[in-house]
Amino acid sequence: MTQTAWLLLLDGARVTLWISGVSIALGLVAGLGIALLRAARIPVLDQVLAVYTSLARATPLVTLVLFLFLAAPRFGMPLDRTAAAILALTLNTTAFNAEIWRTAFLNFSRDQREAALACGMRPATFFRHIMLPQMITTSLPGLVNEMSFLIKSSPAIAIIGLVDLTRVTNRISAVTYQPLPPILAAGLLYMAIIGVLIKLQSLAERKANRLAM
Repeated sequence: MTQTAWLLLLDGARVTLWISGVSIALGLVAGLGIALLRAARIPVLDQVLAVYTSLARATPLVTLVLFLFLAAPRFGMPLDRTAAAILALTLNTTAFNAEIWRTAFLNFSRDQREAALACGMRPATFFRHIMLPQMITTSLPGLVNEMSFLIKSSPAIAIIGLVDLTRVTNRISAVTYQPLPPILAAGLLYMAIIGVLIKLQSLAERKANRLAM
């Protein structure tokens, strides 16, 4: 492959990383918020959030991207391609993250909470310093797996014209009539991105284990 082709692939990888990274960050925070709200079991709100998480997980990502891009202007909320892509990916990953966080919350030992409150610790302090770190450690494999899945599903954003890594690969293949080299190169870039995530997960788990000792 030529240097120009590699530069195009790297630019496509930058778009993929930017949109996926923003969506992952938003989805982690929003997912935690939804998990805590559902754990509070507020009657109507809990049902609404349960419906959202079910629908968002069941809807194909490509359908969600296209729907938001085309439907939002009809409701007075015009979204450009980047905003529509980030919103779609965020809504999708938030739903999955919410269930991962909720599982960690429900499986948390009640004895620790009761002991901390009995010692006079404030609920907010207990959550921040004791509960949340343990929830992160428990949820880390599932969260990283969801991040990886989102990055691998991100080519859905190409349907609204965003030039991500996969779309660049298709363009190079169409111009050179040699699909295999750009496909292999794109595969290596995706593997490198996912590999960094897995490495960060391993480092985080080792650090958590050292702190727990």
